Amino acid sequence: MPSSRNARTLLVGAGRTLRTTPVFDSYWRFAAERQRIFHLRAQGIPGPWTNDPILVAHRFTNTYRASDRVSQYLIRNVIYEGRQDADEVFFRVLLFKLFNRIDTWSLLLERLGDLPSWRDFQLEAYCQILDAAMSGGTRLYSAAYIMPSPQLGSARKHRNHLELLNMMMLDCAPMKVARSSSLQDVFETLRSYPSLGEFLAFQFAIDLNYSTVIDFDEMDFVVAGPGARNGIRKCFTDVSGLSDAAVIAHMTKIADEEFARLGLHFEKLGGERALKLIDCQNIFCETDKYARVAHPDFLGDSGRSRIKQKFKLNPEPLPQFYPPKWNLRPASPPIDDSGTSSPRKQIPLRYG
Repeated sequence: MPSSRNARTLLVGAGRTLRTTPVFDSYWRFAAERQRIFHLRAQGIPGPWTNDPILVAHRFTNTYRASDRVSQYLIRNVIYEGRQDADEVFFRVLLFKLFNRIDTWSLLLERLGDLPSWRDFQLEAYCQILDAAMSGGTRLYSAAYIMPSPQLGSARKHRNHLELLNMMMLDCAPMKVARSSSLQDVFETLRSYPSLGEFLAFQFAIDLNYSTVIDFDEMDFVVAGPGARNGIRKCFTDVSGLSDAAVIAHMTKIADEEFARLGLHFEKLGGERALKLIDCQNIFCETDKYARVAHPDFLGDSGRSRIKQKFKLNPEPLPQFYPPKWNLRPASPPIDDSGTSSPRKQIPLRYG
């Protein structure tokens, strides 16, 4: 049985409590250290950026979802390039996200000679570009998400996804999204299409919410993916019947006090943007992976014991570009415990 060491009881309200495990503290330590690493890299400071052997050896997403390299590319090069009407933004976002791979987008740009556009979309032409790439051994999909193929008549997954995008456009999905009254409405619209389960529909809703087409508070709605659900099981022995979404919401409320309790400096995005539901959902997913090494006794529901993806340095710079509507200032250097700027300071992590 996993140790009850470091167990705490957190009052949520209305008699509900959360009973923590040692993984709970690692959730906050991971969030603070991963954010510090991001700032060091974004400032162009050479590594090593951490003395945490798990973060050195393995690949993890950023604490803030919008800071991840693929999200940054999506925001800067896909969403805010080209026409900003709902049809074109929706088309570009879904075309990019169905593959979720920068190289695939770059391939389309190169072969089309221009930014992909719904106005000029020819289904077969796009299919042939990706057919040729696949035949040449090019990987079309990112490994970040499992992308199930919609069963729309083709033997090839990428053709089915292009068919799905065409179906959504002809079904006026962009207008449905633009007229949504909430982030959940956007999620429900996307969820109604073949192969877009709860996790993907929520992720795509967040991506569309980076644009000018919709503008909902990221604190309005969240869906826990499989990794996040497993992370929750590792962080708590008892949640008093609370839903995964309610647990995630509570994490956003207690973040500041938990960082303070553990003596961690956490640099908010742009110095002011606190962790949102989508970010805390992501951190649970990454904590699930992190705990496989840091807390091997806490197996969760999946029983996985290894972290598959190893860290490989991408030497490309990490310029930061966030949705202009967020009005974020450029990131400041991390601060050490004395309150002075100290980009190279190492924060030792304690496992449990």
